[in-house]
Amino acid sequence: DPCTECSCSSGKDTDKNTSNTKKKENGDRSFIPKIFFGTRTHKQITQITRELKRTAYSSVPMTILSSRDYTCIHPVVSTSGSNRNEMCVELLEGKNGKSCLYYHGVHKLSEHHALKSAHRMYQAWDIEDLVSLGKKLRACAYFAARELMVGADIVFCPYNYLLDPQIRESMEINLKGQVVILDEAHNIEDSARESVSFSVTESQLRAAREELDSMVNSNIRQKDHEPLRAVCCSLI
Repeated sequence: DPCTECSCSSGKDTDKNTSNTKKKENGDRSFIPKIFFGTRTHKQITQITRELKRTAYSSVPMTILSSRDYTCIHPVVSTSGSNRNEMCVELLEGKNGKSCLYYHGVHKLSEHHALKSAHRMYQAWDIEDLVSLGKKLRACAYFAARELMVGADIVFCPYNYLLDPQIRESMEINLKGQVVILDEAHNIEDSARESVSFSVTESQLRAAREELDSMVNSNIRQKDHEPLRAVCCSLI
């Protein structure tokens, strides 16, 4: 049954002074918080968006934040190994005289969703839908999803997008005053631990120690490099 305490039941706007509406500090326009929905895996996002599509809220503007591993459609970058991020950045910076055609077509995807929303044809979608549309329009799904976050009421993403401060900063996610929902929150402890952890191999430590040895022996910022070398030696 439809709820009776919000605007969806009557089709009318809620009072600007209701509890879920806040005033912007720099103006009179009301501020409606976004819902950030965090899940453990990308597969769970697909399941949740499928369920959202079946509800009365299917037409609510949304987006899904995901890595280039799932959203890159560049024929060379998408088929590369673990250096997709580096290759993408190189193309965006125009290194070697090459650029990314798909990045310059991002507006096609955002305009497509805006048009569907204007004609009341907007429906919840998943990552595969966005990637498929991106290939059809020759537009980057990765950056389109980030652009759609501006006008989205619901933002779906993996846990680490909300927990890891570096990812939050790079994705321009500001959680202040927003609503955060964490699916299967008993997994948060492990995810939080992973966000502030780093794995390093013994060979990497030995290589680092050799480089630090060279810096110290060459009299380059010894006060900075000697403690770091000591840490490497200790761990080895």
